[in-house]
Amino acid sequence: MTIEDDWAELTGSLAGAGARMSELTAGLGPVEAADGHRALLRALNNQLGRLEVDRERPELVPFNGWREKFFMDNPDFRYWVADVRHDRRYRISGTLGDAVFQSITAYATRGGPARSVGRIDSDSIGVDDDGRFTVVASSEPPESGDWLPLPEGADTIWVRHFHADVDRDRLGDATIEPLDEPHEPPTLDPEALGRRIRRLARTMAAVPEVIAAATADERDRPNELRHWTEMAGGAAFTEPDITYVRGSWSLGPDEALVIEGDVVASRYWNVLLYSRFLNSLDQRHRSVSRTSATATIVDGRYRFVVAPRDPGGAGDWLDTEGRPFGLVVMRWLQPQGEVPLPRVHRCPIGDLERRP
Repeated sequence: MTIEDDWAELTGSLAGAGARMSELTAGLGPVEAADGHRALLRALNNQLGRLEVDRERPELVPFNGWREKFFMDNPDFRYWVADVRHDRRYRISGTLGDAVFQSITAYATRGGPARSVGRIDSDSIGVDDDGRFTVVASSEPPESGDWLPLPEGADTIWVRHFHADVDRDRLGDATIEPLDEPHEPPTLDPEALGRRIRRLARTMAAVPEVIAAATADERDRPNELRHWTEMAGGAAFTEPDITYVRGSWSLGPDEALVIEGDVVASRYWNVLLYSRFLNSLDQRHRSVSRTSATATIVDGRYRFVVAPRDPGGAGDWLDTEGRPFGLVVMRWLQPQGEVPLPRVHRCPIGDLERRP
């Protein structure tokens, strides 16, 4: 194949993804149709940011910001991602800011689904008085200091900062640098560039299908929550120590979904709303998430009201932005014991507004 063929495959995949998104949003109205195509643009922006890779001199690239949401982003976290080689050594350093937890995870992505193959977190990462940390990533442990194992096959590193109140917290940072002398890079390899373009084409063609498949259960069984066992153990680049609960709402303009349950002792937890296109809702301007620090806990229990308007005093309001359908995800980091499913019920908003 020539580079022209690769480019044609990419542009064809973008056209096909747009056409497929139009099919998926047919009958949903102009706002949802526009939002579906915005999700495609965000996915493309996300993937273009990682199209060119330099494993000799890698960079920790900010990932899943609000302009580049991609498959169940989490705005209460801050992410950085780097592509690496398992046979090289790197120094990862930065500041923690006000993050309540940090994890650095190595993944292997070839030969099957992405899987966690090395990890270090706040339980063992040393942080100095200025909030700075340093970790060496390598196949063999360093003589001293904190170590992220890079076993054979490891090719990607994720850094995560968990925030209890991301709007008010001081945000940290993370960088990576090689400890081995980088090899002289080759000149542009047309075949390698072509492979990356074709991979991007396949990814973009798959985005609408992944969205449709990922929301099928929730569309068939709305207004209930279930354990999300498919994401256990670090699958699909998730945090290995998180227990997930997910479900959906399907509400009329004057209805609410009440979610209530017992708080489980854990390192951290949050609840977050998503669109039908697997993008988190607008946390920058609306109340669409709560964390273990910002939720109102009464007698060891939480109560969230998913609704298009604030019923006032009936629980912590989660703003649907007026969307008739969307997803709810709860994340529990290092829970002590089983995480019970919350009780969920749909009711008129007026019933909640009349509560004393």
